[in-house]
Amino acid sequence: MSNSTGPLYEVIYAVENAVRDDFETWLRDLQTRALRETGIEDARGYEADGVTDDTFRITFRFRASDDHAMDLLLDGFFGDIEGEAADLFGTHVDSSSRVLREDASRQIPLAESSNCLNCGTRLRGQYCGSCGQRARSRLISLWELLSEAFGDLLELDSRLWRTLIPLMVRPGQLTRDYLEGRRARYMPPFRSYLVLSVIFFVVAFFDPQEDLSIFFEPPPEPTAEEIAQAEEDALAAAADKEQKITEAKEKLAELDAEGIFPEALVEEIADDDDEFDIRLASDDRNDFFDNCEDASLSDEEDMPEWLKKRLTDERVQTICERNKARGVENFGGAIVDNIPIALIVLLPLMALVLKLLYPLSRRYFVEHLLFFIHFHAFFFLILTLQILFARVIGWVSLDGAVSTIILVATSFYIPVYLYKAMRRVYRQGHVVTIFKYLLLLIAYLTGATTTMFAAFLVAVLSA
Repeated sequence: MSNSTGPLYEVIYAVENAVRDDFETWLRDLQTRALRETGIEDARGYEADGVTDDTFRITFRFRASDDHAMDLLLDGFFGDIEGEAADLFGTHVDSSSRVLREDASRQIPLAESSNCLNCGTRLRGQYCGSCGQRARSRLISLWELLSEAFGDLLELDSRLWRTLIPLMVRPGQLTRDYLEGRRARYMPPFRSYLVLSVIFFVVAFFDPQEDLSIFFEPPPEPTAEEIAQAEEDALAAAADKEQKITEAKEKLAELDAEGIFPEALVEEIADDDDEFDIRLASDDRNDFFDNCEDASLSDEEDMPEWLKKRLTDERVQTICERNKARGVENFGGAIVDNIPIALIVLLPLMALVLKLLYPLSRRYFVEHLLFFIHFHAFFFLILTLQILFARVIGWVSLDGAVSTIILVATSFYIPVYLYKAMRRVYRQGHVVTIFKYLLLLIAYLTGATTTMFAAFLVAVLSA
């Protein structure tokens, strides 16, 4: 096969004679399918040296139309056929593969090195055969720069979309494929997790009209009629509140006269922001941060001694004053900032739980960790879609009942997804999986509560 028009993808198969007939049938079918594949110009096999009484060797070569087609095929078709051969013939067939490119120095600009500028390997074509970096070092156009930055997002056949679709609709498939060696077609697991988590927190906590208010037009000034109407509404609301408070005091006086409830226990009656509030004299609603002078943990008997030595009264009061100074909004923001770290800490804890639930699976700890990395990536993706959907229906004023049903259904899909993922990855029966699923849910809720409480404590103590 000539390589004058494009690079070659070569696979060398070592096949046991016991499956030779079945393998040759599969290989003929593979050749037919390959010739229909976009980007493949030719496909044929050769019987290679090294035949023994037990095995024979076949070299099969696919010629791609160009380097770009080869890159797409490596991520897609070629990766699929490797997995297909492993599924059909198992250990009866061993294979090795490589990419052969024409060593044409004219493809490399004279002003640049004939060795890879990244790893130093001798270049054979436009891409390094060792690290994969492109030979050309200069960016020719702005479009090339943008395509490199957003190529995975804009290309429908990119690894991004080939990762998101099975992540959404095929629970556990990404984990199973990764563990079985089919990895090149998908985004790396932890990168997927980080990208989706960043997108979620941006969508959930970033409000353009608030955070970028300077770029939006201010609301129009109210007219004189609107101002008069607002003042009239405020006076009516104040009168209504006063009426409610008066009626409450009269009712309390009646209860006191009848000996049902002593009026002296009531310290204050208020109606703030449409919330009717009766405050008892013994009801201490002052926030912890409003009483920093009395803040102390030295009297806590259940606190470990090592913690008491570190949280002295002076330190507690200093922390209290700092939290009081930064306000409720900044304090809430500090908690939100700690949530991503808490979720990352939760990953290995849940992987340890899976390790305990599947002691006979012969899987390493990192394989269980991979399961939860993919699950959390899905979790961030579904929450992001829910938030975007809720905002869209708010803009277009869709039927509230329909939107509620959709949001509830997608929320129920999350636990169903976890169960199906466990079934697909660990391949156990329904009864055993349901039992372990319930234990995992209990452990997950406990771990999530613990890590969120830890995020709260860190926010308090880091003031």
